[in-house]
Formats: sequence, C-alpha cells, structure tokens
Amino acid sequence: MAFYKLSIIFTNVVIASFLLLGLLKFSMVESKRNVTDRSKISYPAINCRKHTAFLTDYGGKGDGRTSNTAVFQAAVKDLSQFAYLGGAQLIVPPGKWLTGSFNLTSHFTLFIQHGATILASKDEKEYPLVKPLPSYGQGRDAPGARFSSLIGGSHLTDVVITGDNGTIDGQGKSWWTKYRQKKLVNTRPYLIELMYSKQIQISNLTMINSPSWFVHPVYSSDIIMQDLTIRAPIDSPNTDGIDPDSCRNVKIQDVFIVSGDDCIAVKSGWDQYGIRFGLPTQHMIIRRLTCISPDSAVIALGSEMSGGIKNIRAEDITAINSQSAIRIKTAPGRGGYVRDIFVNRMNLQTMKYVFWTTGSYGQHPVSGYDPHALPKVERINYKNVVAKDVKMAGNMGGIDGDPFTGFCLSNITIGLSARPKRLQWNCTNIYGVSSNVTPQPCDILKDKGSIECKYPLSPILIDKVKLKTCSFTSRKKVLSTFV
Repeated sequence: MAFYKLSIIFTNVVIASFLLLGLLKFSMVESKRNVTDRSKISYPAINCRKHTAFLTDYGGKGDGRTSNTAVFQAAVKDLSQFAYLGGAQLIVPPGKWLTGSFNLTSHFTLFIQHGATILASKDEKEYPLVKPLPSYGQGRDAPGARFSSLIGGSHLTDVVITGDNGTIDGQGKSWWTKYRQKKLVNTRPYLIELMYSKQIQISNLTMINSPSWFVHPVYSSDIIMQDLTIRAPIDSPNTDGIDPDSCRNVKIQDVFIVSGDDCIAVKSGWDQYGIRFGLPTQHMIIRRLTCISPDSAVIALGSEMSGGIKNIRAEDITAINSQSAIRIKTAPGRGGYVRDIFVNRMNLQTMKYVFWTTGSYGQHPVSGYDPHALPKVERINYKNVVAKDVKMAGNMGGIDGDPFTGFCLSNITIGLSARPKRLQWNCTNIYGVSSNVTPQPCDILKDKGSIECKYPLSPILIDKVKLKTCSFTSRKKVLSTFV
C-alpha cells in the first residue's frame, strides 16, 4: 500500500512538472523578454509608465540578508509624485531582496525581473497590524487584528504587479508552525492584498510559500490575474492561491497552483458582517487553471459568501490529485447567495469528489450570528467534464428547509478509482436535472434525456480589456547609487 501511494505521488509530480514547464514556457513567451536587444525588456500591461527607477537607485541590497523594507517604502513614496505625470515603474533587478510589508501607489508598476526574488521577512515586527476587514468582523486566524500583507495598498487606481517570471517568496514556514501551535493572536499576512482598488493586474510571476492566502483582492474591481505559478507545500495551512473577495469584473487565466488549501476561493464576507457590508463577488471568469490540492478544492465558492456570489464562469479547468473540483461551502448564518455559476470543460485526474456541495460548513467568527440567515444556492451549471480515478462522483447537500435548487449537469463522464466508495452520489436537499452523466446521478437530479446545460457565450466585460506592450532598458550591472 505504501509503495502504491508513493507511486501515485511520483506520477502526479511528474505530470505536474510537465504542466509547470508548459506554463512557464507560455509565461516567458508572453513576457517577451529581450525582444529587440539584450538590454530592452518588454511586457504586457494595462498601462505603460513614463518614468522608470530601479530599487538599487534607493540603496537596495539584494544579498538576501539586508532588510529593504525602508527602501521599498521610500521608492514607492518618491515615485508616487509621478502618478499623474505618466506614472512610474519600479524595477526589482536580479538578486534576493529581503523586505517586510510595503504598500504600492496609483498609476504604478512593480516589475520583478527574471532572477529577482522579493524575500518576505520572518520578523513579525516588519508587518504592522491593521484592523479586521469590515466584512469579516475579526481576523481570519484569530479574534485579534491582522498583520499587513507583504505587498499591499488601498484606494488605488491602475496598479500592475508583474515581471518576467520573477519570484515572490513568502517564507511561510515559521508562520505555519506558529499557527499550528496556536501561538498567533493576529491573522497571518497575505502575500498580496489590494483593497478598495480598481484596474489591477498581477501577472507573469512565481509566488511561493505564502504565510496564508497568496493573492487577496478585496472590495476591488477590474482585475486581471494571469500567467502565474503559485506553490506551497500540500500540507501548509490556509495557503489558498487566489481569493477574490467582494470583487467584480475579475479575470483569472493561465494559472498553475499547488496548494495546501483551495486553489481558488471565491468569497464575499463572513456571516452578519458580510451580510451588513453587502458587496458581492460577481462577473468573473476563471480560464485555463491547473490545480493540485489533495486536501481542498480546485475552485471553492465560499465558505465566506455572505455578501453574495453570482455570475461566475469557469472553463478549461485541469486538476490533478485534488480533493474536489467545484465545492460550494455555506451554512445557516451565512445568508447571502451563490447563483448563476457556469462551468464548462474540466479534465480531472485522481479526485476524492468531483462535485461537493455542503450547507453545513459551520465555522463562525463570533456566537452572535443569526442562525436563521439562510443562504440561497441556485442555478448551478456543470457541463463537459471528464474525470478519472475518482473515489466519489458527487457529495451534494443543502439545508433542511432551505434546499439548493436549479442544478444542471450534462455530458459528464466519471471514471472510478480501484477502490471507490460504495455510494457514488449522496444528494440531500438539492434539486436539478441531468443529461448524459456517468455514473447515474441521484434521482432528484432528474434525467432529462438529451439537454445541454447553459454556458454564456457573450464575452465578460473584463475580457474586453486589451493589454499594451510596455518596456524598459535593463541595467547590465547592478548599480548602488542613491537618490
């Protein structure tokens, strides 16, 4: 048995490696490094900048030991003067740039060059404490405050975080240990968190070992996240890949994620706080995602969904050795809704569940939540799914007195593992229809013969945004001049 498990792990690692190499190849082509000569680097972005500076201009040291927190902060502050004079781009050259938390500014690009690593400090004092998010009411890890994210910003417009496959390393191991040992009274920092912002691009980067969630846009809009590699150990706690939270007009595409938690988790606030804040996540597309997450979901909707989740599309999704493909997580007390979800073309290998829906995901921030605040889950569409080596096709449950309705499943073939669960479909308090689904689903997912579940054909608004080709001249030698 041990040999069998090792063989499966080895096989999955090999498959993942090929996928990762493919994604990196795509990213490098997309970033167009050295298009015209050895010193000019061009890259796609929502907007180009008139002014360019290098981190070394501000005294940065890329030795992996010297703190550059004050350097990053000074550089951003200085370059903010160009926000309405053509904008500015800060180039992080090759090296290891140790830093604590720093915030960005508007009309600004942070470009991490190939061979450069932004290395997160392990010192808690390098992450100032901030208040809990208003739609959460308290910290996610503990009732206290939150540590600032490594890279942050609030009330910004036109922000680009990109590179030619540069790296952001969260050095999360010490944080994971403190979390497991229950030594934290404040929530761990995220790698990137942008709040109350619009026109955001995060692209062409490798991110590893975040202390908690990797990328967390919240209360923001018009967001493009693409050509990203995100990796954390599969046993690392709460290392979600991308968590759009109370956001609208979002595109996530060409992303490879290995995670100890959900690869992508769509959120909108927690219980009474999320209900009161009332800002849904809506109008989002997830395209060409590859995920490895043995203990969590490829795409999760919730569990913090109290402000609502609607009009979410996902297409061309690949999963390897993951717990579930699509998981809807909610509970009494959440309120809100999950509706108008459209999934088309999933290719899945080695899964515990394909479809998992639960109305009893009962984590609550405080005891004062309203148990009568019931969520609405309706109009959920899955089509064109091929899965192999699956333990259980569907584990789908709603809430007594609050059934989940409007499920549609069509053209789905699920191949079972060598030792599948005896019961392949478990369905309670859900209703819907099915067509051409193998193995045969529950009776309450009524077989309608030859039908096709809905998937919108009209483009989503964020897909209409065209990236420009921007550039800067790289320095052949690292300079140490000061401003």
